[in-house]
This record gives sequence, C-alpha cells and structure tokens, in this order.
Amino acid sequence: MIAWSHFAEIFIDTVSDVVPIASIIFGFQFAVLRKPIANPAKVMLGFFYVILGLSLFLIGLDLALFPLGETMASQLTAPNFIKQFQLSLGANFEWFDYYWVYLFAFFIGFSTTIAEPSLIAVALKANQVSGGSISVNGLRIAVALGVAFGISLGSYRIVVGDPIHYYIIFGYVIVVIQTFYAPKLIIPLAYDSGGVTTSTVTVPLVAALGLGLASTVPGRNPMIDGFGLIAFASLFPMISVMGYAQITQWLNKETKREDEENAL
Repeated sequence: MIAWSHFAEIFIDTVSDVVPIASIIFGFQFAVLRKPIANPAKVMLGFFYVILGLSLFLIGLDLALFPLGETMASQLTAPNFIKQFQLSLGANFEWFDYYWVYLFAFFIGFSTTIAEPSLIAVALKANQVSGGSISVNGLRIAVALGVAFGISLGSYRIVVGDPIHYYIIFGYVIVVIQTFYAPKLIIPLAYDSGGVTTSTVTVPLVAALGLGLASTVPGRNPMIDGFGLIAFASLFPMISVMGYAQITQWLNKETKREDEENAL
C-alpha cells in the first residue's frame, strides 16, 4: 500500500515543479498575447491530470522501476549465478563472464526505447513531415538498436572499469564523420533521436541498472562508475539512425542501378 503521507509529499513537490511552467504559460497568454484562454476549465483539469500523473509516476519509480533495475543487476552479477555460466578458468571472473548482464542490458534498452512515448511522437511527426519517406517503425527500431548497443557497451565499461571519456570521444568522432556522409534529411532527426531516448521510461531503468552494476561488481564505485549509461543511450542512437539512413540510401542506389542495367 502507498503511504498517503508519501503521496502527499510527492504531490506537493510536483505542484511546486509544475506551477512555474504554468505561470510562464499563463503570463505570456495574458501579458503578451492579451487573449483569454479557451476552455479554461478543461485546461485546469488537464494541469491537475498532469500533476496527478507525474506524482503517481514518481511513486512508481520509487516502488518498482528503481528497485527492479538494481535487483536485476545485483542478481545477474552475483558470484553464485555467474559461476553457473562461467566461461573463464580460475577463481576470478573475466569481463566475458558477465555476458548475461550485456544481454539483459541490450534487451532492456531495446524494449524501453520502443515503448518510449517521446520517440513515438517524434517518429510520427517525422513520418508526416517527410511525406512517408521516413518509416515510423524503421526509425523506432533504428533508435532502439542504438540505445540497446549503447547500454550494453556502457555495461561492459562498468564491468572492466574503463574511463568513460574514451568511449564518448570515440563515439562523437564517429558521429561527426557520419554527419558529412549521411543524407541531409536525416541528420537533424538523428541528433534529436539521441535526446528523445533520455525520457520517462528509459532513464529510470538505465540509471538503476548502472547503479546496481557499479554496486555489485567488485572494485567499482557507484558515484564514479554507476552513472554514464544515459550518455551511451543518447550517443549511439545518433550513430544508428544515420547508419540506417546511409544503408537505405545505398540500397536504393543499388536498386536503381540494377533497374537501369535491366532496362538496357
């Protein structure tokens, strides 16, 4: 059962977070635009739904997503579990002995990204604006694969303890190179795709996974090694979306070339 005192505390905190946003919106509406708000009763009811929904979501994070992510990480890195599937010889575990962690990170990254509401909204708008040339499902799968690979690589980094900036620098070098060769239509969308992945569904589970890994892998510090997975979740979708566009462009050119050869 949810303690009502806990719910009331989170509800009040949410109100204090939403009130500044509402103040700016209403302030511009009355002071700058100087027009009344259409359907003020519905607008106020909508703000109440937003506050209530955010409050329940935050409670859900505390009760479900964060504990579940940390529990899964601790169970997957438990010595007794790893010994059942250990690939290396000897008493010490090697990085490849944690392959269940990488697999779990891949699937959790893919599934949470596919379910991300902000990504669905961006994919639908991109499909409308492009006249259907950008597939909704194609974009969502490309972004989800980027997030999945990024979180798996980030989990590997936590296990081996490498400095995070080496991975980030190398990743952005790839992004810069791809920017010169990817279709211009997809570049802004690819950069936005890296941002929409860090939203309501993905961030809680990814953060919990990183903290859980850093807390259970020997020699890791949660403050130093536990954070940073979200950076991987933001970086690699840009690579995967531009790569998806480049592959599609190449396939279209090959198809066009074959059609021309057949016509001759």
